[in-house]
Amino acid sequence: MNTDRPSTTLRDVIGLDGRAPRLAESALVMIDFQNTYRTGVMALPGADAALAAGARLLARARAAGTPVVHVVNDGGEGTPYDIRAHIGAVIDEVAPVDGETVVVKRFPDAFHDTDLEKTLSGLGFAPGGGGDLVLAGFMTHMCVNYTAQGAFNRGYRPTVVAEATATRPLAALDGAVLSADALQSAALTAVTDLFGVVVPTVDALPA
Repeated sequence: MNTDRPSTTLRDVIGLDGRAPRLAESALVMIDFQNTYRTGVMALPGADAALAAGARLLARARAAGTPVVHVVNDGGEGTPYDIRAHIGAVIDEVAPVDGETVVVKRFPDAFHDTDLEKTLSGLGFAPGGGGDLVLAGFMTHMCVNYTAQGAFNRGYRPTVVAEATATRPLAALDGAVLSADALQSAALTAVTDLFGVVVPTVDALPA
């Protein structure tokens, strides 16, 4: 096998569409844009840049009349994911407005044991119908990745906006530090192999 060239993606093998959707014809899912990731033990090095992109994406979606669903992770009282405290609240710049549903989850896949699927169905995006979902948020390798998988498994077409996501450095198996940039790239590449489309920026989404 020639390791100097990338392998064919599973999406290409089975003939899935690789085009990015129109934001106006999609539902936007904002994943875990919580204060959790701006301070303390879970602070992400790329959080502020991703938040700024997420705010632009949210503003564009609202202007286009795109349905918006906010997802928050509830880790329980006293944790960095305590949604009853400021640390676990949605960041002010992307806070929900009237008419936008907030779905509470406790697992990386925002569809698992939540009302997300029911909420999307009520907005006209039924599971199995091939509806387009645009995903953004934290963390790329964890909740964004697993929610993209959950969406794909239910018949949706997820698209991740790369600049509106971020993750953190972790220890690799050999003890070296896997940088946030490296993990970010690997996580987004894993999504593109099968589960969804990845666009680099908010502006890359068709009007």
